[in-house]
Amino acid sequence: MAAMAEGAGEPELVSIPATPRGLSTPEGLSTPPVRRGGAATSGAGTPVRRVVEGLRGYLEDVGHLTRLNPQDAWLPITESRSGNARYAAFHSLNAGLGFQALLIPLAFPALGWSWGIISLTVAYFWQLYTLWILVKLHEAVPGRRYNRYVELAQAAFGEKLGVWLALFPTIYLSAGTATALILVGGETMKLFYQIVCGPLCLPSPISTVEWYLVFTSLSVILSQLPNLNSIAGVSLIGGATAIMYCTMSWVLSVSQQRPSTVSYEPAKYTSFGSSLFSTMNALGIIAFAFRGHNLALEIQATMPSTFKHPAHVPMWRGAKAAYLLIAMCIFPVAIGGYWAYGNMASTSIILLLIHHPVMLHLRIIGHLDLLFVVSHACRYHREGS
Repeated sequence: MAAMAEGAGEPELVSIPATPRGLSTPEGLSTPPVRRGGAATSGAGTPVRRVVEGLRGYLEDVGHLTRLNPQDAWLPITESRSGNARYAAFHSLNAGLGFQALLIPLAFPALGWSWGIISLTVAYFWQLYTLWILVKLHEAVPGRRYNRYVELAQAAFGEKLGVWLALFPTIYLSAGTATALILVGGETMKLFYQIVCGPLCLPSPISTVEWYLVFTSLSVILSQLPNLNSIAGVSLIGGATAIMYCTMSWVLSVSQQRPSTVSYEPAKYTSFGSSLFSTMNALGIIAFAFRGHNLALEIQATMPSTFKHPAHVPMWRGAKAAYLLIAMCIFPVAIGGYWAYGNMASTSIILLLIHHPVMLHLRIIGHLDLLFVVSHACRYHREGS
């Protein structure tokens, strides 16, 4: 009963214990007869006991008596709570794998083979560990679900301080990610258009700013879907195309003949300051490649949750499947890209492939660019949600 009193003040959920104490009967023991007026009526308690047992089973199945916050009824994330492990895997894969993975080979010239692989491995498992913490914190308090970072910060630091500590970083991250997607997506669309159109496009080329507007318009059209569960298929397409262009990038890099000037010698620096700056920059590139935490709470908020079936179980199952696929992409990209280009790696693998001494067929580059554009368009509207 104490748990009921504590959960009653929460704005969203009120929890009821699944099995009240004193209702179960140990195996091998019979229920003592109930005596009323000095007479033994052993069958009198049977109907009451059946009702109590049926009520207990119902509460275990339902788990929660839900009182949703009225604000959640029209917000795009919590409007629908029909998510599952598959949807969580789609969203986590789409959120966690992006163009940043193609930049990981840039970190290896400063770190070398050993420290580069060690840093990448530590960053990957640290990402999994912190994601697991977020999944658990979503329902850390019985009867309460923290659907957004602001709510979690308010629970940790108070109502006012929590808003100020979480609101600005959240807006800054979402706006920065959306801007980066527009820039990269628009540039890639321009490159794809030039490859497909060829010399016919030279007399009246479309400017880069106009391509930014085209990409933004395409993303706005995809953003008209009502809630996060309705874009699960879009997230699947975005994650699948990201896997495709990552796989194609490292396979094409490894399969081509390596340039004769490839070197794996650690870079030499004239001062300790430049060496430290280069090392920190390399670690920042690796950290930049791991993403998706900004949507972990929102993805889990789309799932139903009961005592018997808490939301963190399907969420963690989907996240593990997604990050297994992410590991199968980022580690080959990092190792294969550095093996193919060595210290020549100064930009993304796709640009290195374009300027490779052994020129690839333009159709292959065009397919890479198309996958890149589709993946970024499928990711843009989710980052803005």
